[in-house]
Amino acid sequence: MEVVNLSLPATNRFATEYIAQTPEIQAFFHYRYNEKLEYERRYDELISRSFMRQELAAHIEQYMSKYPSSDMIQASLEKLRQENSSVIIGGQQAGILTGPLYSIHKIISIIQLAKEKEKDLHIPVIPVFWIAGEDHDYPEVNHVFIENDKKLEKRVYPEKIHDKRMVSDIKLNRDQCLTWVEDVIQSLGETEYTKDLLSMMEISIQKSDTFVDFFAHLIMNLFKDTGLLIVDSGDKNLRRLEKEFFAKQIDSCEEITNAVLRQQMELTKDGYSKTIDMSSLAANLFYYDEENYERVLLEYDGKFSGKDGYFQFSKQNLLELAKEFPEKLSNNVVTRPMMQEWLFPTLAFIAGPGEIAYWAELKQAFEQFGLKMPPIVPRLNITFLDRTVESDMKELNLSLEEVLISGSNKKKDEFLHSIRDKQLTELFVKSKQDLLKNYEELEEHLRVNDKGLVPLLKKNEGLLLKQLEFMEIKLEQAQQLKYETVISKYTRIENALRPLESPQERVLNVLFYLNQYGLNFANNLLDCTYTFDGTHKLIKI
Repeated sequence: MEVVNLSLPATNRFATEYIAQTPEIQAFFHYRYNEKLEYERRYDELISRSFMRQELAAHIEQYMSKYPSSDMIQASLEKLRQENSSVIIGGQQAGILTGPLYSIHKIISIIQLAKEKEKDLHIPVIPVFWIAGEDHDYPEVNHVFIENDKKLEKRVYPEKIHDKRMVSDIKLNRDQCLTWVEDVIQSLGETEYTKDLLSMMEISIQKSDTFVDFFAHLIMNLFKDTGLLIVDSGDKNLRRLEKEFFAKQIDSCEEITNAVLRQQMELTKDGYSKTIDMSSLAANLFYYDEENYERVLLEYDGKFSGKDGYFQFSKQNLLELAKEFPEKLSNNVVTRPMMQEWLFPTLAFIAGPGEIAYWAELKQAFEQFGLKMPPIVPRLNITFLDRTVESDMKELNLSLEEVLISGSNKKKDEFLHSIRDKQLTELFVKSKQDLLKNYEELEEHLRVNDKGLVPLLKKNEGLLLKQLEFMEIKLEQAQQLKYETVISKYTRIENALRPLESPQERVLNVLFYLNQYGLNFANNLLDCTYTFDGTHKLIKI
């Protein structure tokens, strides 16, 4: 594998300017992500605080006991127990079959930065991946895209979930899941690695009880030898470690909301759009209605209440709930980063472009508790380039940067226009014009002599126009058939690098690459050298 660093714009303006570390952007953060001294300052801050390292390590060890493990995992747990340890952390939803590629890219980023900072600072640095199991947006995580007949089609996992239960609470129908996975893998085509991939999937499914379990099994199968630790934000045992921090958030819910609103005002003054949508009554906590499997977002106006006022709690009631039944509470986008900050000695947080934007709105909320946000490190943005696709691009004289930014469809359309039979096109244009002119004359005649036949005439006119258009399309397709090989290359490039007119990492799934290159694909990616400099990483495979 070969890594090529490219300067490409991020997917949003804020992230682009953050990567460049402009002074205007930096005012919304406590640390610069690209300066070594900033990590030394951050570490000094962490050492001055206390964390539940022993309890946290014990919880993670118990939680991970059902997933693939290694000596490196045990070494990471021992590091976490040390009073001078820190973590590099990031999180993502539990997408089916690991979800879009950016989940894999985020994990690679966490692992690589942990290695780098442990070497730089000579301290224990542990990679931690936070699975967003408390999330309830099932349609976001229940599908993959697979190429079929040169088109990308959405394959939705067949389990129907009609309520808003947390993903951690979605039970896995093993037989149904295995049938669906086998069908997806079959669509990828048989390779020398298909049998091993199917075997890994079957074992992972048989050992999984829930949607999150299946995700975690696959992740640990791929990354267990790196020492990566995982936690599930929807795990009830983790909630018990969080109860005193829920109490802090409940006591200060108004102050948290006002701090975020003030920060948003500063951002909008500087011309940036706010990312977090919140009202002045936001409590930034969810109550989990276990009877109906629904997370209810709470508001506070002297009392805490859910939608339509169905659930109501006094502050004291909610504090008691947090103490006795913390599993009934969960964080939203505002309070989750603060919960992470209290739980983990976070040296740095790995963030995607959207996350960078919403963290900028949290600075004053952190300061409300005497905390600083960790350095926010943009995750590695990666595109995989197959050598045969690269060869096609060279043959078609396509710019790599142009394809990655805007795709190859424009060039494909230009090519299709260039091969059109212009004389034939002109003949069809003339035929349509003559038909319309003749029918116009017929209509004028009928309106005088037999007005009742005009609707039939118009219908007949429409049918003939459709027949002409049908013939035009058929003849155009016949012309394109002569250039099918070239046209297929444009399509292949688009599907590989800019699928559905989106970045590769937002659409494609790692399954294709595991089937094509083997189960060691993830480990091979970790053997590459990466720099956290904001450049786009093109990996030639």
